[in-house]
Amino acid sequence: MSDQIDDLIREIAVKHGVAVSRDDPILILQTINSRLMQDSAKAQQEMLQRYKEEMEVISNTWSAEAKNKAEKILNAALAASKKAMADQMGQGAREAAQTIHNEIESALSGISLQLRETRKLARLNVFAAVMSLFAAALAAWVVLH
Repeated sequence: MSDQIDDLIREIAVKHGVAVSRDDPILILQTINSRLMQDSAKAQQEMLQRYKEEMEVISNTWSAEAKNKAEKILNAALAASKKAMADQMGQGAREAAQTIHNEIESALSGISLQLRETRKLARLNVFAAVMSLFAAALAAWVVLH
């Protein structure tokens, strides 16, 4: 503090050409002003520290809220994706089942047609066998009588 006062006395003498002593009222004002500046700087530093702490708390709160919201959004997107995938898989399964059903119906229609043709042929064979048997019986009867 003494160095500051000596520096101030020299500066006043050089700039203004006036010599002041250590007990001059102007130096008392300088001391008061210096003290007020120090107190003000200290108060500002304390306020800045409190502001910094408050900002950290707010930042942490925002960070936690943003994380929670991001998780909610991701969970909702995941659920929607799962539902869409399940719907698509269900639709695909229904389409595959319908295609298989149509193929089986088509195959059964072809088999049914072949079965009808086979029955006709079997009836004709039975009729031909009966006719052959009747002809053989008639020939045997003619030969025997």
